[in-house]
Amino acid sequence: MDDLFNNAKEKILDSEDVTIYTHTDCDGVTAGSILSTILDRLEIQHDVNFVEINELEDQRCESDLAIISDLGAGQDVSKIVGPDQKMVILDHHPPIRKVGEDLNFDYVEINPNHYNLDGSYTISGGGLSYLLAKSFGFYDLSWMGILSAIGDMQNSMTGKLRGLNREILADANEVGVVNYQEDLMLYGRHTRPLFVALSYFGDIHLPLTNNRNECIYFLENLNIPVKDQLGNVRYLYDLSQAEKGKLFNALLKMMVREVPNKYIEHVPKLIMGESYEFTFEDPYTSFKDASEYSTVVNACARNKKYNLAMEVIKSQDRSHIQDELESLVKGHKQYLAQSLSNLSSNGDVEILDNLQYFNADGIRANVVGTIAGMLLSNYDWQKPIIGYTHVDSDEPMYKVSLRCSKLLSYDGIHFGHIVSDIAAKCGGSGGGHSVACGAYIPEDNMDQFINLLNNSINLV
Repeated sequence: MDDLFNNAKEKILDSEDVTIYTHTDCDGVTAGSILSTILDRLEIQHDVNFVEINELEDQRCESDLAIISDLGAGQDVSKIVGPDQKMVILDHHPPIRKVGEDLNFDYVEINPNHYNLDGSYTISGGGLSYLLAKSFGFYDLSWMGILSAIGDMQNSMTGKLRGLNREILADANEVGVVNYQEDLMLYGRHTRPLFVALSYFGDIHLPLTNNRNECIYFLENLNIPVKDQLGNVRYLYDLSQAEKGKLFNALLKMMVREVPNKYIEHVPKLIMGESYEFTFEDPYTSFKDASEYSTVVNACARNKKYNLAMEVIKSQDRSHIQDELESLVKGHKQYLAQSLSNLSSNGDVEILDNLQYFNADGIRANVVGTIAGMLLSNYDWQKPIIGYTHVDSDEPMYKVSLRCSKLLSYDGIHFGHIVSDIAAKCGGSGGGHSVACGAYIPEDNMDQFINLLNNSINLV
């Protein structure tokens, strides 16, 4: 792909002004931030537009060059620019165009799927944007490629980054912006007290799930102090390797008792993986660990504060936005907790033979997937769960979000592919990862979609 990146580089250098179109999730926002930083350093005038997948085809560019990141592969881009303009497409999703397909303008499309590289785990949209930055010698932006990959859940299957992501990680480590190590896969390495992190651990319901007192008792029995000698609560970051080893073994014993025999060999991958930390960030903040950082970006993006999210990524000094950021993240967490509580208390989750689902009307469409993932451990982890809610469109439409346990994907099920096929049968569109995917379904066909999905899972 080196020739393609050089082609894209030349198009940028030949342009006086550029318009960036990028997706609205962590990967897209980070990709846009990388591209914007490139153009800042080259002193090229540019604008960044954040667009949803179903909005891209309606965009019209007036700049010399349009750059589309984390979007474009699956959309008709033929009307975005005219014959005298240029386009660069940097997307890792399955493409609808063949390599070199003729359009009525000068363009280059860079997509790993054209080279038999699965874009769901080998590289993200932000990763492709970083490789473009690398062609300019901007190796210091490699940390953003790692943030994109983690935000896009590219480590979800194995707990580790793979493919081209590994090359980006090597760059980031070599220039000293990212450290990584084998670690327990507890979220909140720097910001959640250890006993709290344990209470949220995993998508399998455990005796520890949502039970902080049980988590404290569990840790005390392992002789892992909940507080340090000064009385401060301890975080995963504070644990010694010996303590992490004891915790791994105890969690392994507990989890193998909770799963069918066919899943036991995969349980260690749920507990242990790699952690990625940004060397220039302070410990015990939401920015040190890549997973926690991606949550901050997503909190901004899901509240449509895209420019704030980009400022978080691009700024060396966040003091001027710290209050706004803290308020937004706090409000985002409260909104998720309240939405989760309402769904749980009302018993709104319907249980079918192979599927669980809930009508999420009243909940913002861009957090339904997050809510589904949070609900999973409270219900049957051996079945996927979907939530759906109305979205604004030309015709009445539902946005559907699916989440499932990683163990189902280890069993060979790829719900992104299943949802894509069924959505098409129902007059909609969809796709995504094996454990996290979604679709847009016409309102009148929602029942058909649920029934087909339930029956299709039975056939897998």
